[in-house]
Amino acid sequence: MPTILGQNQYGKAENRVVKITRDGATHHIKDLNVSVALSGDMEEVHYSGSNANVLPTDTTKNTVFAFAKEHGIESAEQFGIHLARHFVTSQEPIQRARIRIEEYAWERIGTSDANSKFIGADDVKHSFVRKGQEVRVSQITYDGEKWEVISGLKDLTVMNSTNSEFWGYVKDKYTTLQEAYDRILATSVSGRWRFNWTDDEQKMPNWEKSYEQVKKHMLHAFAETYSLSLQQTMYQMGSRIINNRSEIDEVRFSLPNKHHFLVDLEPFGLKNDTADGAVYFAADRPYGLIEATILRDGCEARIPVDMTNL
Repeated sequence: MPTILGQNQYGKAENRVVKITRDGATHHIKDLNVSVALSGDMEEVHYSGSNANVLPTDTTKNTVFAFAKEHGIESAEQFGIHLARHFVTSQEPIQRARIRIEEYAWERIGTSDANSKFIGADDVKHSFVRKGQEVRVSQITYDGEKWEVISGLKDLTVMNSTNSEFWGYVKDKYTTLQEAYDRILATSVSGRWRFNWTDDEQKMPNWEKSYEQVKKHMLHAFAETYSLSLQQTMYQMGSRIINNRSEIDEVRFSLPNKHHFLVDLEPFGLKNDTADGAVYFAADRPYGLIEATILRDGCEARIPVDMTNL
């Protein structure tokens, strides 16, 4: 039986780009990890080895760095849009470009006051410490006509130390878990959200403001939901985003349940769970993994169910 070529793409992955913008003595940082994947009329390079339609991956790497200087980095999404548009419109064989970006945030280091014998705080605007809360992610795809922009975050660890229960579940002969009426609820949020901006005729979202607002609504929903299950909390997080952000039609979450178990201190003559607090064992594995898509009514799900490669 003859074989045929299926889906294929190529490009340069994980281009680490740090852009410093100097506004006089005040400096600003954008720190990105950019991966480019191109596809289109690429049959011959696979069948015969002809590179006539191949833009070298080294060129895609160079373009990423050149665009960081030429266009700046207003946001990860806007930078990805510049790149995707360039690759599709400048190279006829390339019919689709997908740009994936991780962004690592930095914040300014607080320094000594102006009366110090060292440089005063008013004078130091070029020192930063890496933020550790989460990694911002985005995926921009362009086929010459339509855009798809999916933004998100990962590794955002959150915890409620109370206002969480888990009981009334199915029990069989293998069930040993005790019902909990006051427990710790903790997870490391991996979330993606898809924008309904799809073509250049539409008004483009304010990507930076949108990200901050989505994160705010997500965290508020986590904190304000009295949780009877992580699924319930997750649904409230997604619903809060969609109900408050008109530019977003779909949210996808993958939430590992970071279990915390009360430690048995009775052998040491200690009562653990008391009014003044308790001691828990934080288990890293195995863990429950809760995943779901939350949609605006009438919209179709397009974010991949398996987000591990997104």
